[in-house]
Amino acid sequence: MTGNLPDCSAFLDAKGQVLRELPDFARDAETLITLYSMMVKTRVFDAKAIALQRTGRLGTYGSSLGQEAISVGVASAMSEADVFLPSFREHGGQLWRGVSMEELLLYWGGDERGNDFAGPRQDFPVCIPVASHFPHAAGVGLGLAHKGTGGVAVAIAGDGATSKGDFYEAMNVVGVWELPAVFVINNNQWAISMPRAEQTRAETLAQKAVAAGLPGEVVDGNDVIAVREATNRALDRARAGQGGTLIECLSYRLSDHTTADDASRYREDAEVSRHWKTEPLVRLRTHLVAEHGWSKDDEEALLRDSRTETEAAAERYLAMSPQPARAMFDHLYATAPPDIAALAKEMGDG
Repeated sequence: MTGNLPDCSAFLDAKGQVLRELPDFARDAETLITLYSMMVKTRVFDAKAIALQRTGRLGTYGSSLGQEAISVGVASAMSEADVFLPSFREHGGQLWRGVSMEELLLYWGGDERGNDFAGPRQDFPVCIPVASHFPHAAGVGLGLAHKGTGGVAVAIAGDGATSKGDFYEAMNVVGVWELPAVFVINNNQWAISMPRAEQTRAETLAQKAVAAGLPGEVVDGNDVIAVREATNRALDRARAGQGGTLIECLSYRLSDHTTADDASRYREDAEVSRHWKTEPLVRLRTHLVAEHGWSKDDEEALLRDSRTETEAAAERYLAMSPQPARAMFDHLYATAPPDIAALAKEMGDG
């Protein structure tokens, strides 16, 4: 890769040129266009969400700018039987798995909008501390193993999550019990204002799998083909009863950490500009143009459709009514304890 990122597994270089023999799925134009289209849609959605936040119509928002290939590549490899456990930057993967744009906006909308969709879903994010969903993923993997459905728990988090005890504990139990789980690290080089180099002396984050007895590998997180291919192999391994895998995806956070952050306080503009040359959308688009006849008309039509879909979703989100106070108890318990049920009824009657 170009820039300051170490060597890693890739199929396309920053200019969209093929580095080695492509996997079967990446030789199919329709498949690549579908992957590219979802990354474009994710970026258009991202821009709209930031605009809504800046105008006071959305809560603090975490951008996925420059990291779209990771969640899209991972989700595109998954089956319906698998369970996706995202953190807060995996918009593309959630859209791929069927979460709607208005649901994603509702998640970031805080207390200002209603809950008009039909309950929680396995791919919907929850407000959790960094890395705590890795133990959740281990538990999901244990449940899937007991059910024998062939499903795999797939969790994604940032590089900062690998500095948390939750991450190590989850890897340990996945390793010792050989659970069907895939842990993906979006190494975007920054844990808010903490650079990767100041978090750990490990040469790669993938090496942290060694202590748990798991295989770990580093892939180019700006190459959606590489991300999907590595995830395919990890899922196949888990389905075969061989346990978990840790995949480190190297990327770069082109935006602020969230809309509550100002990254210019701790990193230079020149650094960010350099990484725009390796971003995932330009890379795949260049390859599609060169190898599959992707045209300017195709690009304009995709952008137009993505913007139309995003604007319509934003309007539906903005039209939602505020939630009633009792909604805080919805989906909290399978069967609410008597005191909670009584409080919920009181709030509903009030």
